[in-house]
Amino acid sequence: MSGKATGSTYQREGSLDAPTRHPIDWKNPDFFDEDLLNGELERVYDICHGCRRCVSLCNAFPVLFDLIDDSETMEVDGVDKADYGKVVDQCYLCDLCYMTKCPYVPPHEWNLDFPHLMLRAKAIEFKKGNTRFRDKVLTATDRVGSLAGIPVVSQVVNAVNQSSAGRAALEGVLGVHREAPVPKYHSSTARKQHRSRAGSAGPAEAVATEQTRGKVAVFTTCYGNYNLPQEVLDLIAVLRHNHIPVTLPKSEKCCGMPKLELGDLESVEKLKAHNIPVLRALVDEGYDLMAMVPSCVLMFKQELPLLFPDDADVQAVAAAFFDPFEYLMLRHRAGQLNTDFKRSLGKIGWHVACHQRVQNIGPKTKEFLELIPATEVMPIERCSGHDGTYAVKVENFEFAKKIARPVVKRVADGGVDYFLSDCPMASDQIENGMSEPRSAARLFSLVRSAYGIA
Repeated sequence: MSGKATGSTYQREGSLDAPTRHPIDWKNPDFFDEDLLNGELERVYDICHGCRRCVSLCNAFPVLFDLIDDSETMEVDGVDKADYGKVVDQCYLCDLCYMTKCPYVPPHEWNLDFPHLMLRAKAIEFKKGNTRFRDKVLTATDRVGSLAGIPVVSQVVNAVNQSSAGRAALEGVLGVHREAPVPKYHSSTARKQHRSRAGSAGPAEAVATEQTRGKVAVFTTCYGNYNLPQEVLDLIAVLRHNHIPVTLPKSEKCCGMPKLELGDLESVEKLKAHNIPVLRALVDEGYDLMAMVPSCVLMFKQELPLLFPDDADVQAVAAAFFDPFEYLMLRHRAGQLNTDFKRSLGKIGWHVACHQRVQNIGPKTKEFLELIPATEVMPIERCSGHDGTYAVKVENFEFAKKIARPVVKRVADGGVDYFLSDCPMASDQIENGMSEPRSAARLFSLVRSAYGIA
């Protein structure tokens, strides 16, 4: 395959091979060399300029193309390198450009990995100390959840978050937009409730299949533990209804995805040092691993293995980690799924979470839901615009709403009985964009009700 470049117009076919990811060489001092970074940013920005396939994915690419088009040369060489960071600031590492749009990802010789290049730029900015206090607080999900989960504190936090005066103060102090959806905090966490109910389901014997071992350790995630404990309990109930023994890790910290998106790789390493030994021990005891938030699953399945490619424990944990519906459909293929559903769910508007799409597992949630009689699923493969902490920030709020608008319109015009996403934060973002007030459904709660589980 041959190709040539004239200015920034690239004449080349994309690779037809499956995308592959290279390890992230962040322990190499060259990773943090700004001159080397700027050279790579210029190279990649120039190729993106000549392609422009990703313009509709997020705000990073429109910002890049506007910088180029407004420059004197109308090429990348006309863009001030001081403005390169404006593109970086708009990337929230959804990975969709890499996995669904870019024809020049490895093994193509041009070797583009736009999200991980943005990660490198974020890591350099973090190391230079150019990270806002607000962003450090928002990504400290363990600490915020632990504090806000104290009984009296949770009541105060929730009251502040539900009042217009409180939201105005939060906007002024932290830069969290007053209209952005923010979660409730629960003092009765998923882990606490699971401990109190652990013996109520009775014993179950693990039944292994070719690809699953038949018993699961659920990583509750910060969001599931502190903000949506009932969803974790509903997931556990669904697994047990399928005769799958369930446990929780003896302890857990944040998966590290929020800190990754911040470029704080040392914090990612500290979190990995806590979680991986606990999870590896469970793998050695014969457990499969699972989390209810796609971003957390992706962190263990993809990002940590790329950050720590020589760590055998990280690789073992990655191999044992499953998306919940990926797991259930593997059980179904082996004839081990309970399909005795008690009620239909009608038409569901299903937003396909970005961090689930890039796991390359296929539409397993849709496949599972359509096993329920008289249930139709309308998939919506567009970003919701939430993406971790991106959408709640004052400077990004309107961009996030614009990104979410096609999803919201599909839901509003789709005649659906329910709308939801595997990512609970995406569900909230869609709900927040609806012109007519309407609540998003919670996925595992809905499945639990379809099964008729009390």
